[in-house]
Amino acid sequence: MKLLVGLGNPGAKYAQNRHNIGFMAMDRIAADHDFSAWRSKFQGQIAEGRFGSEKVTLLKPETFMNLSGQSVGEAMRYLKLSPGDIIVFHDEIDLAPGKVRLKTGGGHAGHNGLRSIHGHIGPDYDRVRLGVGHPGHKDAVPGYVLRDFPKADAAWLDDEMRGISDGVADLVAGDGPKFLNAIALRVAPPRSSTTAKRTTPAIPATEPEPDTRSAMQKLVDRFR
Repeated sequence: MKLLVGLGNPGAKYAQNRHNIGFMAMDRIAADHDFSAWRSKFQGQIAEGRFGSEKVTLLKPETFMNLSGQSVGEAMRYLKLSPGDIIVFHDEIDLAPGKVRLKTGGGHAGHNGLRSIHGHIGPDYDRVRLGVGHPGHKDAVPGYVLRDFPKADAAWLDDEMRGISDGVADLVAGDGPKFLNAIALRVAPPRSSTTAKRTTPAIPATEPEPDTRSAMQKLVDRFR
């Protein structure tokens, strides 16, 4: 069994914040893969489903970001899981918008949600780091992550959510590269060779010029 956790803050005022990209991922997975309706449990909202033979529980902690570990720890103990069975989706300011990376273990890099989870279950869980970009100065980070994604980000954000949904079964099965490839195919699809050909200007065909040389001139030119 796997526990997939999306980090964010509860309530409509936070729903479109950069900090809530983990919640967005959970909502997309649940909607696309016919998971159960969301219900209250483990100090959060959960939805349940399967990918093949693997049971999966999705969790959105409602403790607010800084106390996410309370919810994750309670769910892990009740479901009799280990940290290795948990995958946390969270915003990552050290990655450009649209970039996604996987990580197992390690530090929390100052992310308050991860800091709280570390405190309750330790660091040995998997993370899906969802890039949201950096405001440029560390003092601006709190306000930046608690602001909504701008409208200009809507296209790549939707593509990323679709890619996460496309590849989540591979992630659950332990195939991280295949999961990341599914996202890349949505966010940065390969260019079609046929499209490239259509956009290349055609070179107009030309008729060969008539040969007006005399027979003697042709013979001389041949032996030059």
